[in-house]
Amino acid sequence: MSTEMQVFLLPDLGEGLTEAELVNWLVAVGDEIRVDQPIAEVETAKSMVEVPSPYAGIVAVLHGEAGQTLDVGKPLISVAPVGASVAAKPEPEPAEEKVPAAPAVAVAAETYRSEEKAGSGNVLIGYGTSGGGEARRTRPRKVSGGSAVAVTSEPDFAELSLSRTRIPGKLSAVISPLVRKMARDHGVSLDAVPGSGESGLILRRDIEAAIGGATRETAPVEVPAVTQSSSGVQPSTGVQDARTGLTVASRTPVRGIRKAVAANMTRSRSEIPEATVWVDVDATALLEMRAELKKRDPHGAPGLLAFIARFVTAGLKKFPELNTRFVTAEDTAGGVMQEIIAFDGINLGFAAQTDRGLVVPSVRNAHLLNARELDTEIRRLTAVARDGKATPTELASGTFTLNNYGVFGVDGSAAIINYPEVAMLGVGRIIDKPWVVDGQLAVRKVTELTLAFDHRVCDGETAAGFLRYVADAIENPGTVLADL
Repeated sequence: MSTEMQVFLLPDLGEGLTEAELVNWLVAVGDEIRVDQPIAEVETAKSMVEVPSPYAGIVAVLHGEAGQTLDVGKPLISVAPVGASVAAKPEPEPAEEKVPAAPAVAVAAETYRSEEKAGSGNVLIGYGTSGGGEARRTRPRKVSGGSAVAVTSEPDFAELSLSRTRIPGKLSAVISPLVRKMARDHGVSLDAVPGSGESGLILRRDIEAAIGGATRETAPVEVPAVTQSSSGVQPSTGVQDARTGLTVASRTPVRGIRKAVAANMTRSRSEIPEATVWVDVDATALLEMRAELKKRDPHGAPGLLAFIARFVTAGLKKFPELNTRFVTAEDTAGGVMQEIIAFDGINLGFAAQTDRGLVVPSVRNAHLLNARELDTEIRRLTAVARDGKATPTELASGTFTLNNYGVFGVDGSAAIINYPEVAMLGVGRIIDKPWVVDGQLAVRKVTELTLAFDHRVCDGETAAGFLRYVADAIENPGTVLADL
């Protein structure tokens, strides 16, 4: 075991996630932990994740509090060797912060790089490597006799933060997370704030001055401080909204799944030129077929969604343009390059409503599964998603999404494509409607299929062909399944 302090950084949680909310610590300062022991629960943009420690030892520092949003690559926990004496260290007041000398910054930065090479660094969940002792530095500490002794310490991440925050040609910088949070909460741009500390360091008083200036310029209605409940919803305080004149009932921070959905839907709407086609479908034959299967096997008959999923994967094989991704990137000459990326396989996502919001787990290699196998996997993924235990891979690897919003009692929807996919098929509720069959009016079980697609990857003919294929499969399930 290493004899030095080990610092575990919040690892890459998969699929480009850059931050996570710290929900709960599973350990406390002074606890002895083992390798791969869960140390914290964090909520990513899509799921709740237990983070295991790549180190064994004594918990020395917990870098964050429950409810705090942490960036990937920033310190999560510091672990000391077994037998070491540890104690919580209070953070200094921002006003007392000093800009570290350039040599100290360089040493700290080199230490940080060495740690990432020798220790865990930005590793995936469940993996970790041992840290090397050479990654630590020593610094002198004054003692009563006036002499100095070398003591081992963890890297000064305040110094690292400062060195990373500096903008070329500009001296202003921020060390304190408290100052950053204060600026973020009040909408103050740090680029526009002159720092009053050494070398232009931005301190709390600078942010307070900027907030005061903004208040004088805009004169908003004063909002008194409120206590945030455990659910994140801030109760009514009797504050009147300046624009509407109505009393503010509550304030709810946008975070976790809701924050991710907002970002994803906004990007989809802003980047994808989507078009929509829809068709009414007679699902009577499909319902009758499933009812017959349920009589034969009450517990093993696939659900309707599994049958439709089977028809969708067959349709995507015939119209693969809808199982692609549109990518815009910079080429080697500095210009813009656009590509349509096709996949050798189908990961079929489906929308699932949970207590934490809407998530889209995906059945990997769905094209290889029959209806019974699809039904089993859909049920499994729905269960883990509702428990908040779905992995980032299960939630972010889809190539096409199936959305059964009919369970909410609606007929249709102008769905927003699940970025970065290029299409989504929606299924409305199945209800009794008058329908013409062989020239005669009859009451049939009818649903509406709606396909939203990215017009950059295909034209209406392709979209209509796919939609018609799925519709025909629902109307004539026996014939289609026999051919699959």
